Amino acid sequence: MMQVSVRTSEDEIWAALAELPDPEMPVVNLVELGIVRAAAWHGETLAVTITPTFAACPAYEVIGSSIRQRLQAAGVAQVEVRVQHSPAWTTEWMTAAARSKLQAAGLAPPPRHEGNLIQVLMEPVACPRCGSHNTTLQNNFGTTPCRMIYTCVDCKEPFEMFKPL
Repeated sequence: MMQVSVRTSEDEIWAALAELPDPEMPVVNLVELGIVRAAAWHGETLAVTITPTFAACPAYEVIGSSIRQRLQAAGVAQVEVRVQHSPAWTTEWMTAAARSKLQAAGLAPPPRHEGNLIQVLMEPVACPRCGSHNTTLQNNFGTTPCRMIYTCVDCKEPFEMFKPL
């Protein structure tokens, strides 16, 4: 009797990948953060391409491991995680859902910049708690290299902003 193998569908693969939270910001998943760039079959191996938020991102080994484990649990026997650094990850790849989730979690989402980073870095940052633009930058680095620390002058709350990249 001939054995028939059934591949996990593309929709199932992307649904499984969308269940994986970012290790540093678990309120958003790897797909909506724009880290997972592609998933394609090469023979019997599913190759998943990721682009870390920083070239030296300390979390990409964890990300790769979680992708392999989740896809194998979804029925994919052979998973290869490929790290692609070019083009570099940009906050422009974040979905609107990711930006909303960050804001709901008290982290100011990065503004859309369409390639004009200098201009958006000069614009006031809205406090994710009260919405005031009366905020001040306290530090260019937050709890992770991809965040900046601000304080809201109006509500007095400190908060982090995801850096626009």
